[in-house]
Formats: sequence, structure tokens, C-alpha cells
Amino acid sequence: MSTETQTRATPDLILHRGLFVTLDRKNPTADAVAIKDGKFLAVGRSHEIMALAGDSTKIIDLRGRRVLPGLIDNHLHIIRGGLNFNLELRWDGVRSLADAMAMLKRQVAITPAPQWVRVVGGFSEHQFAEKRLPTLEELNAVAPDTPVFILHLYDRALLNGAALRAVGYTRDTPNPPGGEILRDASGNPNGLLLAKPNAGILYSTLAKGPKLPLEYQINSTRHFMRELNRLGVTGAIDAGGGFQNYPEDYEVIQKLSEEGQLTIRLAYNLFTQKPKQEKDDFLRWTQSVKYQQGDDYFRHNGAGEMLVFSAADFEDFRQPRPDMAPEMEGELEDVVRILAQNRWPWRLHATYDETISRMLDVFERVNQDIPLQGLNWFFDHAETISEQSIDRIADLGGGVAVQHRMAYQGEYFVERYGHGAAEATPPVSKILQAGVKVSAGTDATRVASYNPWVSLSWLITGKTVGGMQLYPRRNCLDREQALRMWTENVTWFSNEEGKKGRIEAGQLADVVVPDRDFYSCAEDEIADTTSLLTMVGGKIVYAAGEFAPFDEAAPPPAMPDWSPVRTFKGYAAWGDTWPASQQQRVAAASCACSNSCGVHGHAHATAWSSKLPISDLKSFWGALGCACWAV
Repeated sequence: MSTETQTRATPDLILHRGLFVTLDRKNPTADAVAIKDGKFLAVGRSHEIMALAGDSTKIIDLRGRRVLPGLIDNHLHIIRGGLNFNLELRWDGVRSLADAMAMLKRQVAITPAPQWVRVVGGFSEHQFAEKRLPTLEELNAVAPDTPVFILHLYDRALLNGAALRAVGYTRDTPNPPGGEILRDASGNPNGLLLAKPNAGILYSTLAKGPKLPLEYQINSTRHFMRELNRLGVTGAIDAGGGFQNYPEDYEVIQKLSEEGQLTIRLAYNLFTQKPKQEKDDFLRWTQSVKYQQGDDYFRHNGAGEMLVFSAADFEDFRQPRPDMAPEMEGELEDVVRILAQNRWPWRLHATYDETISRMLDVFERVNQDIPLQGLNWFFDHAETISEQSIDRIADLGGGVAVQHRMAYQGEYFVERYGHGAAEATPPVSKILQAGVKVSAGTDATRVASYNPWVSLSWLITGKTVGGMQLYPRRNCLDREQALRMWTENVTWFSNEEGKKGRIEAGQLADVVVPDRDFYSCAEDEIADTTSLLTMVGGKIVYAAGEFAPFDEAAPPPAMPDWSPVRTFKGYAAWGDTWPASQQQRVAAASCACSNSCGVHGHAHATAWSSKLPISDLKSFWGALGCACWAV
């Protein structure tokens, strides 16, 4: 071997003594990998891989830990979510309403005027032990002067009195189309906004809140990526979003890409923003944006998930299924023809089979003139898709991207349609059996949490976050099937098959080392998984536990200094590393007071507060109005 060849073949990094799940059917397991120039150079046995090491090769001993390919979310609103992540108090994964309200009260105490406290989705009332949302009276008691906006899925928003004043809603404010402002006996808004069934009222009200300046938005987006890395996410397809304009709202992510600060590989779709102007949007964009322009970290991925507003069947299962307007087919065909002619793939939001069937009529008509094969177009969500529609998609060469919205809304679906109808909603097993391309994601940050392990748990167990058994075992996936749905299967949807999604020589070196063995841990532990080591392109973007000394990618502290991220971190994360001895000490002292201090939900708050740093206990209990903080 020549010196030049040796230099080229010497790995930058070796990971060894791991249990690698490669998802490569020719080489399904390995205990070491070599990485060079951001790709897997070799995958195999430790003695073979270690022989490749040179003087400059960095070596990490994985100590027998399970290693998986990096997780890829097929539907994440990361660009929009990143702009506001530092402003949001996340209730994702919080197990009781009392805990959630204690968090809210503490955040209210440090949020300066005129800022809001925002809980913007990612949770369901069914995840709480109390199985309910806070009342408007409880919100106003906790926050009499600071605006509070709470978004629950896409069915409703709760605003306290201060928030109603901030957005200017009065008895004279009319209901917008597709939404309702609930009112008291005197006709004044009471603080509850309903999507009936259009979520526009929720979008537009949230958009009235203060925004972060550019420097803070950059910091916020880095913290959101860091949170995703903490959960093992290494890639995502961004599905655009309401009130996310191109190119204005892409300035932050573009800047991070140019500066090499992305820690998530991102393919983005362009989402139309103005009803009746959709055709103009896509005519302009297909002339100014080249499909797949960019690189392996940031690249264009086509159109959608909104193509035309007349085709949007929002998934509020508390409301009857909406019928699409008669002009839907004509408007959709105009846009799809533009996309097909320019060879732009598209993704299209669709909840109900009745909508999907009408959309397929359009696609089949376009296909007669412009073949769609090879475009990698797909439907998103597709909860009630029929076998007939699945077969029609197969004939046209399309795909279906499912998300775990039913994990958050399953109870509402069952309430309206019954358990029988929910057994295969969406019918993931049938889609797989039909040979249609299918993958999984979250639809975060508003309608569900961004935590990939909650989605994996839902696919494997068939349960909602509230514990309801939605699916019989025949409609659940085994762990490897579910993992493929979150890795190699996603790559078709971004036209990157063979480039990532497996631990295989030549593929991009994206891996996650979970804090528990995904293949052998109890099913009810899957959703609580986090990462100990996350790598993107062979670079460590997150490390914790025994690998914490390798962590050099943490962003600067969250901005502004009152950001909820500084205190509460992300998905049920606050205090995860708190010493057990201090937790026991606090719990014992707190429980000793019982409810003598009169604090509502004290027993639930005890469990949550026991994760606090000792220096924060006084201010926490003080914020709750409890005198029992001294421990």
C-alpha cells in the first residue's frame, strides 16, 4: 500500500467495543466502525477496525453500549420551531398538570413585560394524571398580569386575561372563518379559542406575540437542534408551516448552514402561505430555486406540505371531518402540473381518505400527461387512508409519511369514531405490506412532541401518551421495523437513498448511542430514552454520562436570560442529572408538610421540584407560596 493510499485510508475516528445495529442486511451487526471525512470507512470487528488506526486517529471506547443509525424525522417544523424555541415553556413529557402549572408559575415570575409565557403544543391533556387542561381561572390566578398563551394540539388555545388584552380581542372582535372565540354571558372573550376546524385562528393569535431579534433567533435555533441531538436526532425533513415565509424566515437556518453550525441534516420543503396565490408562489419558486440545491446538511426538497389551502383537511378529531371545497381539484391540479413539469417532488398534508381519494384523482389526471414516476412525491399523515388509496399511490410511485399524531389525539378519535375504526389509524402494517414507501416522524413542534422515542414507542406498543391501547398487536411493528421507519426508510422521502440511514461503509457517519438498549429494554421505557452520544458526519454534537468529556458542541447559554430553556431544558429533561441523595432529601422534607401550606397539587409538585438544583429550591417553593422550602 502506497503512502498516499495509507494516508487516505487512515480513519479520523474509530468507535469500538459497541453493539452496532447497522440495518445493513449484508452485515447486520458489528462492534467497531472507522470514520473518515464524515463517512463510514469500514464497519466490522474491533480487531479489524483497530488495525486501521494511525497516529492521528481518535479512538472512543463505547463500553458495550448499543449503537443505532442516527434518527431522521420525516416531518418536523424545525425551521419555524427553532425561531421561537427559546421563548417556549415545553410541557412535552410532563406527567401531571400540577407539575406543569408549577413550571408555568415559576416562568411567569421571571418573564419581563411585554413578553409572553407560551406553551406551544407538544403535549396532550391525556398525558397528565389529572386528564385535563388547566381552567381559565387557574391560568389567571397563576398569571394575573403576564400574558399566557397555551396551544393544545390544533384544537384550541387558552389565553389568560393579560393575553386577551395583548392581542386586542374584545366583544367587538368577530369570529374568523373556521374558528371561534368563546365568550362569557356578556359577550366578552373568555380566553378560549377553538379551531372549528381550521387552525388559522390559533396560528394568527400566536403570531401577535413578541418575536426574538435575529441574534437571539440564531441562538434559539441552535438550542433546538441541541435538544434534538440530545434525543438522538441527526436529520429531518422540514415541512414548512403556516406563517413561515420564504425566503425571509429561512435567513437564520441559511446563516447557520453557511457558518457550518448545523448539527441536524435538513432537507426543506416550501409551503405556500396565501390562499388563492398558491400558483403564483410555485411559479416563482420553481424559477428561483433549484430542486436539491444545497449540500448534505441543508438542501431543498420540493414543495409542501401545503400546496393549496382548499385541500387542507385539519386533523381536529374533536370536530367532524371537513369536506373540501369544490374548487379544490382545479386549484390543486394547477400547482401539481407546475411541480411535475419542473420535476419538483411534493408532500401533501392529508388526514382523511375522502380527501386523499380526491387528490389522487388529480394526480392520476396529471400523470396521463406528465409521468410522476421517479418524483418521490408523498402524502403526509394519512390516518384513515384506505387500501384502495394505498394501491393507487403504489401505481403512481408515491409514498406515505406517517407521524404519531394519534399518540396525542387517539382518545379523541376513539370518542368520535370508536375503537374499531382506530385499530389501523394510520394502517402502517398494510402500507408496508403493499410495498409503498413509508416512513415515520413527529409533525412537531405543535401538534405532537419532537421526541422520536415517543413515536417509536407508539409504533411498537400501539399506545397513546395517555396509556390507551389503540392498536392490536397485529397492527404494531417490531423494534427493527420501527427503527427502519426512522432511519433508512426516511431517505427515499428526501431522495437520499444509499447516502445515510444505515451504518455502512460509504454512508454518512450519523449515529446515536442511547442511554438504554433499544432492543432489550422494557417497552414502557422506550419513550424515556435519551442519547449518551450523538454524532453527525463523524462529529460529536452531543455527549452525556460517561461520554460527557467528549462534548464540545454545546451552544452558548440560551438567550434571553429569562428563557424557559435555561431552567426547564426540553422534553421532560429538567433535573435529569440531579443527585439522587439530594432528590430524596428534598422529597422527604417536602412531603413532611403534606398539604399544610395549602399549595394546590403539592404532592405532584414535590416529585417535580425534587429535581431542582438546591440553590433554586427556595425560589421554587416561594413562587408556589409554600413555606416548606428549607431542607
